[in-house]
Amino acid sequence: MELIKNIYSNGLFNQLLYRPLGLNKNSAPSIWITAAALAFVYLMLLLTDGNIIASGMALLPFMLVIITIYKIEYSFYILLFCVLFFDQFGIPGFEPFTYTTDYFRNLKEISYLPYIPAGVVNPIELHLMLMLGIWFFSLPLKRNLSFSGIPVWPAFTLFLITFIYSFVMGIRTGEFLVALWEVRALFYLCFMYLFVPQIITTKKQIKVVVWVSIICITLKALQAVHRFIALGFSTAGFQTLTNHEDPVFASTIFIFAIGLVIFGLKGKEKWLVLLFCIPLILGFYVGLRRAAYAGLIISIATFFVLLPTSEQIRFVKKGLPYICLALIYVGIFWNFSNSRFAGPVNLIKSGLVKPDKETNYQDYYSNLYRDFEDYNLAITIRRNPVTGIGFGNKYDMPLKLANISFPLRDYIPHNEIFWYLIKTGGVGFLMFWIFFNSFAFRGTQILHQLKDPYLKAVCAMVTIAVINQMVVSYFDLQLTYYRNMIYLGTLMGLLPALKAIAQEDEEARAISESIDNNYE
Repeated sequence: MELIKNIYSNGLFNQLLYRPLGLNKNSAPSIWITAAALAFVYLMLLLTDGNIIASGMALLPFMLVIITIYKIEYSFYILLFCVLFFDQFGIPGFEPFTYTTDYFRNLKEISYLPYIPAGVVNPIELHLMLMLGIWFFSLPLKRNLSFSGIPVWPAFTLFLITFIYSFVMGIRTGEFLVALWEVRALFYLCFMYLFVPQIITTKKQIKVVVWVSIICITLKALQAVHRFIALGFSTAGFQTLTNHEDPVFASTIFIFAIGLVIFGLKGKEKWLVLLFCIPLILGFYVGLRRAAYAGLIISIATFFVLLPTSEQIRFVKKGLPYICLALIYVGIFWNFSNSRFAGPVNLIKSGLVKPDKETNYQDYYSNLYRDFEDYNLAITIRRNPVTGIGFGNKYDMPLKLANISFPLRDYIPHNEIFWYLIKTGGVGFLMFWIFFNSFAFRGTQILHQLKDPYLKAVCAMVTIAVINQMVVSYFDLQLTYYRNMIYLGTLMGLLPALKAIAQEDEEARAISESIDNNYE
């Protein structure tokens, strides 16, 4: 052992290995990682009798562990990419590899893996446990041990307590597995809200998170646009060409892009983001989601309200031509619903005006189904208005609902704001809104403190993403979707880093003013 230490300390590794390969002390671990990966593949080839595909698949988790140990934030970027790129639910009429990969399924349900009866966790949860475990065990090795605080932690604590209470109470009288399905996504949100601030702390890391999000969401939009083109530049009668979540994600990027323009970011990055918005707009259009349109309209209105007066004037000046074009477009096609260019208008119109049964039977029966659901939920809350019925329990159905291809139809309605009310009761519902409203107010506060245009745009996106999600969840299944809650939790987890940067800006400004005063 001493001999090995002497060889290393005398620089033999550097002279004989690192320097010829163009490596230095910081990049040297790459050669050992490569060697370990090759040894692992060789071992797997021996164990699988030369099965190259199986050996390659086995290498992926091995490399993920190495990456997580080396740079935990890199591992997090990979998780975010996979969550946004792969599909949790299928789109009727399409079977893309982004869905058949089964990234969101439990291990025992993934077709290309050996059946494991105990495999009731999915790749996301394994990845989260890996990051949490490595982060926890690396704490003693850090010189400056510190934990980043979370925004509005008292409100979050009350929300979490009532959330857990409703879960525990629900499984005592309801279905345990159903309760798990109901709370899984919100658990992911809570995890990301707590964990992201511990690993994302700098502007550079924030930029990576934002760009991973933009690239993945754009790839999903291009996937939908490709379907639109393949179908002869039409939807060919399909209800949607994207997942329900994808247009919701696109709305957050639109807000970010508007923020870059309004806050006056200079340079190529702003124009690059605006360029990405072109396929995003097309993907948003072919998504055909009424809830997404409602969320985007309210998000833009909220963005305007959050701005100071001077920036509101700039918003009006820059946005007025586009607003006028939008109003003209809506006015022209409002009464021409049969036109192929009237799709967005029809979606907006169906949310404002009761659809006609004869001319728009699809939206008519969709609205009627939701009305029946809302009535049933109103009857259910009377049963236990204070603490709710708990997760894992069916809601009452005095009005019978049509059979739809959703196995949890009797447990989870489309209106997931009302769903949370009947599951947690008035107390849990109050804590829910206190938490999210407190976060939105705190985000607005930090937005006004920041001076960096890029970070201000990020803060606006983070804050308004919460409002956008609540609006969409009122109309559609969203609070129980894994992708939505992980993405929303990630964005919300960026706020502590933005807060820290805002405080640093204030301190630097105070020091600068003090120096100027002393100089004078």
